[in-house]
Amino acid sequence: MAPQLHRDPPFRAEHLGSLLRTDELLNKKTTFEKGQGSKEELVAVENQDIKDVAELQKKLGYAGISDGEYRRHMFWGSFFPGLDGFEEVSNVDPDVFRPYAPDVAAFLEEGKKPGESVFCTGKIKHVGSTYIDEFKYVASLVPPEEVKNIKLTLAAPNWYHLRYKEGYAYPKEVYATDDEYFADIAKAYQDELQTLYDAGCRNVQFDDPNLAYFCSDKMLSGWKADPLNVISADETFEKYIKLYNDALSKRPADFHIGVHICRGNFVGSRHFSEGGYDRIATKLFQELNVDTYYLEYDTPRAGGFEPLKELPKHKNVILGVVTSKFPKLEDKEEMKKRVHEAAKFIAEGNQISLEEALNQVGVSPQCGFASHREGNAIDRDGMIAKLKLVREIANDIWPGQL
Repeated sequence: MAPQLHRDPPFRAEHLGSLLRTDELLNKKTTFEKGQGSKEELVAVENQDIKDVAELQKKLGYAGISDGEYRRHMFWGSFFPGLDGFEEVSNVDPDVFRPYAPDVAAFLEEGKKPGESVFCTGKIKHVGSTYIDEFKYVASLVPPEEVKNIKLTLAAPNWYHLRYKEGYAYPKEVYATDDEYFADIAKAYQDELQTLYDAGCRNVQFDDPNLAYFCSDKMLSGWKADPLNVISADETFEKYIKLYNDALSKRPADFHIGVHICRGNFVGSRHFSEGGYDRIATKLFQELNVDTYYLEYDTPRAGGFEPLKELPKHKNVILGVVTSKFPKLEDKEEMKKRVHEAAKFIAEGNQISLEEALNQVGVSPQCGFASHREGNAIDRDGMIAKLKLVREIANDIWPGQL
């Protein structure tokens, strides 16, 4: 049987999961981290703010609602520290990081150390989900028939591999090769996905800046010049595709899996990487076994829509043509033209009609509004205006559809 297009989810109007926090929540988290408040007080504020933002999303017409990532400090959450075999380490020597990885380079340019550092220290094993309570709380806020629509965002399985120089991602006495290391990470994700599925989750989105880094000429040049690397960047990209496919190999057919190819979204709306999808498009779209790609297309740094010729007929693309980084509103009619332009390349690549190609498409902001809890250079009113614009674009192109 030929692979089928998975719909609803994804939806015609989407957002990328993270939403701006309230000042009260930010202050409460800071207070708690200073030891000046109880966990119960923090959770009470988180719960109320998640309830409020879930209502906001419903009011704005979004079906795939999230909790805004309100319980997290950063977009990836706590998956890796929650595994046996990983430890969070502070005051790490910057020399262990690849200085040409775009996010690392951005930190080093500003004289700062890269953010949260989690290292493999022993055999990796899943010992319980750190995402499950986030999902269950949002599920308690929606009718039973809408639980399947809830979007839960997950850390990319390759996140703590590319950041570190060759030889630093894991101890050689624990794993002799990348393949051994990746096999246990894949097994941990299989266990995580099954746990989430058993709780009713049917819609996840991996947030993956690393895959976008393989579009960056600066990163690729740095990789090639690094004498420690034993395989090429292209070979590493292929290993990451296999890691994903192994991690997803046991997922049920009704479990929607998407991946957001992120170009960076840090405090003050800082982006990290540039370069079109052209050089990774064939492998990304044809070999990665996901249902949906959430792609950033808000600025010229993402290149053109031509790579979408490689998108198969059984996969979706959500076009991030509206920026989440700054408050200036895009022109709705211009954005609709861009969506149709993208669909023309999908149609050309698959030799199908424009209408058929549009059935594979949705629209969204290009990234989250607060991948880091401090958020982008946009306020709450600006965020709501952007979400309204996305919904209006979707309504015009796909009237009557979620």
